[in-house]
Amino acid sequence: MRCYALWMAFVGTSVGITSPQTFADFFEDSQTQLKLKNFYLDRQYDGASNRNWGSWSQAVTLDAKSGYAAVGDTGIQVGVDLLAQYAVRLDGRDRNQDYVLPYDSIEHKQYRQFGKVGATLKAKYSQTELRVGEILPVTPVLVYDPSRQLLTTYNGVWLESKDIKNTKLTLGYLNSINARYENQPMDFGLWPYPLEHDGKVKGMSIAGIDYQLNKNWAASYFYANVDNIYQQNYFAVNNKTTLGTKAKLDSHVRVFDNRDSGDAIRGKIDNQALSLGTTLTYGPHSFGLSYQQMFGNQGELKNPNSIPKDIPVAPYFPSLAGWVPQPYLDNWSVVSFIRKDEKSVGLTYSYDFKDVGLNGLTATVKYWTGWGIDNNYESAGTLKGHGKEREANVIVNYVVPEGKFKGLGVQWMYIDVNWHNVYGQLNDLKENRIATTYTYKF
Repeated sequence: MRCYALWMAFVGTSVGITSPQTFADFFEDSQTQLKLKNFYLDRQYDGASNRNWGSWSQAVTLDAKSGYAAVGDTGIQVGVDLLAQYAVRLDGRDRNQDYVLPYDSIEHKQYRQFGKVGATLKAKYSQTELRVGEILPVTPVLVYDPSRQLLTTYNGVWLESKDIKNTKLTLGYLNSINARYENQPMDFGLWPYPLEHDGKVKGMSIAGIDYQLNKNWAASYFYANVDNIYQQNYFAVNNKTTLGTKAKLDSHVRVFDNRDSGDAIRGKIDNQALSLGTTLTYGPHSFGLSYQQMFGNQGELKNPNSIPKDIPVAPYFPSLAGWVPQPYLDNWSVVSFIRKDEKSVGLTYSYDFKDVGLNGLTATVKYWTGWGIDNNYESAGTLKGHGKEREANVIVNYVVPEGKFKGLGVQWMYIDVNWHNVYGQLNDLKENRIATTYTYKF
């Protein structure tokens, strides 16, 4: 908090010495949006109604971004952003946690309403920007999460620079996470452990470089260290090729290498992941193919008794507590296909209906299948051998393209999951999500 106070004092002093004209830019270049989201989620487990969960809620988000005020003739510009999020439940189900809204584990009921407010102070020099406060990163090693009702955000310091030609540099230090179903900052942790606030994890450090080799080829390297839990190296190569006048091919190779860090309070971590993906776009059609494979022996734990009994202990690709997604793994969805030795293939097809006169309507079908899951470890109990899992998604999006309701969006997502001989997953599931969104720009 001390660094935030010092930064606030710096911004206040800086703005105070700007000219009236540059201070006017602070307001005239500002962007303010009011975002509305109505979100319904319902998950049903086959033959296990006591495990079902879901919710229906309405959210309102105020997203205000200032322009920049110049600090004298130094070339430095400063500003501030504000993100205020609020959600209220519209249905009455309370039985289980839905990971959409906060849950009272003592009273065994979901919160009726909750909100959170974050502010970000920013300073820019040339093409380098420093941000302090609430951070919404999009990197291979950490992303913010918009998949539910309110965003998962982070607190800390973040720097991005594009001053070197064809290069983007990223540096960050984050000291807490405010998960999508939490209304307070918490310490970083390891899934499937719950979020905690015990001071054992000081923060997460990130460094990365994106380099554009030429118009077709790009490469990335990122490093992350979650204090006393895990460290991660990420390498990627991407190619984009135009094939004639209508076709485009986008392909990549991504590699993650994960090891335990510091005191390894969540046990030994030794995991690697390979993701290969390609997408062919031809007119309104899009075809995707992906392959993913897990390596390593993660899964040894120093203190198994500290884990709640209802959370399975198994070797996974390490991800952050709070259900933080990892979309840079090609086969990531509800199943995620991240278990020990698992191999998986994904197929995707999308169609944009604009060519048949239905502007704003798109449909996507996704299918993944994973196999070779190693169940031969102590935590799996009597379940041995190899498991497999599969998932199918249908996603329909419609955004009103013009008229009085221009920008109003509706999305329906259907998810069907099947597990076979997979520890901790005793029931297949089906899930429906319906989201209606609208953004009003001031």
